[in-house]
Amino acid sequence: MDGRVCLVTGGNAGIGEATAAGLARQGADVSIVSRDAARGEAAAARIKAATGRRVQVIPGDLGSLAGVRALAERVHDALPRLHVLVNNAGLLATERRETPDGFELTFGVNHLAPFLLTNLLLDRLVESGTARVVNVSSALYARGALDFEDLQMEKGFDGFKAYARSKMCNVLFTRELARRLEGRGATANSLHPGVVRTGLADDAKGLVGRGMRLVKPLLTSPAKGARTSIHLAASHDVATVSGAYFVNCKPRKVTRYARKPEHARLLWTVSERLTGLI
Repeated sequence: MDGRVCLVTGGNAGIGEATAAGLARQGADVSIVSRDAARGEAAAARIKAATGRRVQVIPGDLGSLAGVRALAERVHDALPRLHVLVNNAGLLATERRETPDGFELTFGVNHLAPFLLTNLLLDRLVESGTARVVNVSSALYARGALDFEDLQMEKGFDGFKAYARSKMCNVLFTRELARRLEGRGATANSLHPGVVRTGLADDAKGLVGRGMRLVKPLLTSPAKGARTSIHLAASHDVATVSGAYFVNCKPRKVTRYARKPEHARLLWTVSERLTGLI
């Protein structure tokens, strides 16, 4: 990874920090996106202590479209080249909340934010050469068939269903992005990191919150959870693989629903409209 420039969203903790550390350890020039600058700098210090390599922190808030656009501008200013984008940041909300733009929070942060950020950085990625986009999804995507008439879940909200749908969006977005990148020297793949001990549901309330906190000590470590992200970002074995979904560093066939190109195309078109790209 010597000379390769990588950007990891949500790189201030958990899988994101472990991914950034793993790429830095392989010689990459790594930047992490963190909403909280202090937490970002603390993570950068930990990574430097562990790898001996400096990590740049780029402040960014994925909770609004304006925040994503401002982040993209900072990335353009800070990184003249960009070879790897790891869309890792995400959340699980157990109560329905909305972003400042009026989108259901899980859908807005887990799908619309990486969709918009990737598109805003796509020219930089392509012009840098042999670029890779890595989208962190989840095995729960398989339970997330989309209702295009109610993407915001206004007719009835369920936190886990909203999360599963957002992870289905990650898979469909990846497949359509890979199709659009054909012949442009860049790839896109998605992955399931495992059931990892992170802060994903730290703010969850009620039975869900208590349950998550009880099982948290039994879950996979962030370092293990980051392995597939690092593999897709760095391995020569997947240099020409695009549009695939990986588990434990191995390609895994996606569900019948996720394989239908019309679902991916429709999601792309709707997402373009919602984010103002068209």
